[in-house]
Parts: sequence; structure tokens; C-alpha cells
Amino acid sequence: MKPFFDFLIKKFVKDYKNVNSQDVRQAYGKLGGTVGIIINSTILVLELVVGLFLNSIAVTADAFHNLTDAISSLVTIISFKIVNRPADDKHPFGYGRVEYLTALLFAGAILVVGYEFLRNSVVRIMHPVTVPFNKISFICMLFALPLQITLNRFTNYLGNTIDSSALKASALESFTDILVLAMVIFSLLVTRFTTFPIDGYVAFIVSLFILHSGIELGKEMVDTLLGKAPTEEFVEELKSSVLSYPYITGVHDLVIHNYGPGRYITSLHAEVPCDVSVIEIHDVIDKAEKEIGSKMNMYLSIHMDPIKIDSPDIKELRETVLQEIKQIAGVLSMHDFRVVGNDENKTLIFDVVLDKAYFNEEKKQFINEQIKASISKLCSSYRTIITFDREFY
Repeated sequence: MKPFFDFLIKKFVKDYKNVNSQDVRQAYGKLGGTVGIIINSTILVLELVVGLFLNSIAVTADAFHNLTDAISSLVTIISFKIVNRPADDKHPFGYGRVEYLTALLFAGAILVVGYEFLRNSVVRIMHPVTVPFNKISFICMLFALPLQITLNRFTNYLGNTIDSSALKASALESFTDILVLAMVIFSLLVTRFTTFPIDGYVAFIVSLFILHSGIELGKEMVDTLLGKAPTEEFVEELKSSVLSYPYITGVHDLVIHNYGPGRYITSLHAEVPCDVSVIEIHDVIDKAEKEIGSKMNMYLSIHMDPIKIDSPDIKELRETVLQEIKQIAGVLSMHDFRVVGNDENKTLIFDVVLDKAYFNEEKKQFINEQIKASISKLCSSYRTIITFDREFY
């Protein structure tokens, strides 16, 4: 199917390879939504006719489920259009999160539909009605299945191409529709061989799938709006990109804000040598911000942390301290290591990154005491000033 999908994309999406462009993303969203409306409307008409003709609540339930899917596709088109609006005085970071809000509202609509059909299926189970088998209706339902499979694969392909959470969620929902439709077909097939009123039971299962789809979609969008952590792959790519520039020897205090697809606001601290010209370091940092920001489609702000790295004594002491404290449960890494004072009367100043599970006052106090005890073993006169950090990813 991939060649056919690529044909549609090339036909209807101008400059389709430039997936970082908001205009191109909108075109992808419009294409996915349009195909979704066409396929879901076709299935809706098929199932509605069959369901009313056979007086089958299971088929009718899935028909109205496809109605919500068609509405979802329309919402996708509208949301991509709003998302593409430029930033203004009231919304300086643009309207990217509208995609998440509309998906969240649609999740609520799914839950309402799922509840109604759950209630109706219980009534049908308590008061069963015989649904006769009809060959033409059965063939119509079989015809709907490959349409749903095509929609699932196409929407998922588009979602992965532009990394759209809305399209990926829609693809996940359409996969649920495939399973639901398969159960409806099974229900019709069973009526050919038995008079057992299976219709209500299958409708009950269909309603559970609808509810599950709404809950999963809602949970995904709520997590995103609350500030879901970025993927490990994204973080590692960003770190390795920053570390590839001259003079930058460490990266920490990484914070990523998601204001919608393609609208990441990112800040981090970069460790640089303290004995290099500030102007020279600034040129490197400025270049990194622009190039990495363009490559990874984000606004990147880098704070310089000057450290002394050319002293063999400090290097050795830093590595020794790092090896000591990494043995303590909850300690992930250390950064901004500095030494104040001379000879044995030294103050070691550094930041320690803790695992999220250890980032509370009681555990921080306990770890602080453990670190000081470990450093005292190296030299009892060493003093320490420790700042505890946590990772936001």
C-alpha cells in the first residue's frame, strides 16, 4: 500500500518532503482528515442501512461509531488549520496545542457515545430480539473491513511521516474499529447457524471498545497537556548534537516545553572552559542554537557554564568524587564541579542530579549526608556545597 499512499501524498501535498513546515503539516492533516471522512462516511452508510434493515443494535452501534470517526476526521482538518495560525500578542508561542484540545474534546464525545450504546446493549440483552442472517448485508459488512484497514494504515503512515500525535491517535482508534467491525461480522455470521440472541452481547463488547478508545485518547491528550516527558531518543539526539560543538564538554539542566507539534521551547546548560574568550564561546553557542534549533525544529536557548577543565588536579579530583557519589542510590550524575581554596582547605562546589523517585526533602537530606561522608574519606578537611537537580525528561 505504501506506493499508493506516496502517490496520494505527492498528488495533494505540495513540498511534501518539508515536514517541518507548518503549511506542509496542515496539508498532511487535511489529506488524512479528508480520506478519513470519505471512508468513514462510506462505512457509516453501509452499516446504517444493514443495521436498520436487520434491526441489529450491534451493527447500528458500530455505524454511529463510524459517525464519530468521520466527525473526528473533520475535527482533525479544522484543528490543523487553527494550529497553523501565526503567533500573536495573546499567544506568543502560537496555537499548536489546539490539536491536543480538540482531540481531548473528541475523546469526551466518544465516551458519551460509548455509554449510550453500553446502556442500549444491556437493554437488548435483557430483552433479546432475533436478528435474521442476510447474505447481501453480510457482504456489505465484509466490504467495509478492508476500507477500515486501509484507513488505519494510511492515517498511521501520515502520522509517522510528520510525527503528529493527533493522526497517530486517530490511527490507533481506527485499529480498534477494525477489531469492532470484525466482531460485528462474527455476530452476523453466528446468526446463520443459531437462534441464540448474540446481538446484544456483541453490542456490549462494541460499546466497551468505544469507551476504551475514548479513555485512551483522553489519557494521551491529558498527559500531553500536563507536560509529558520527551522521548529518550529525542533527548539523546539533542545532547549529542550540542556536545558535537567545540569547547562544549557537558550538558545538563535540560528543560523542554511542548507548545504543540513543531513548537518546542528548549533550554539547557552547557559546560565550557573558563579560560577561552567569552566572545569565541558565545559564537559557538549562538551557532549551536541556530543550527540545532533548525535541524530539530525547536527554539533552543543555551546557558554557558564556565568550568576549569585544564587543571590535572581538578580533573582527577572531579573523577574521584564522581566515582564515589555514583555508588550512592538515587544519584544519576554530577555537573558544574568547582574548587575554591588552596591545599587541603578546599571547598568542593557541584550539582548532583537525582533520580525522580529520590527528589524529596527527606531523601535529599539523607543523600547529602552520604555524599559528605564519602568526600570526608578522601580528605577530612574538604568542605562541600551541593545543589540537587532533577531531570525533566
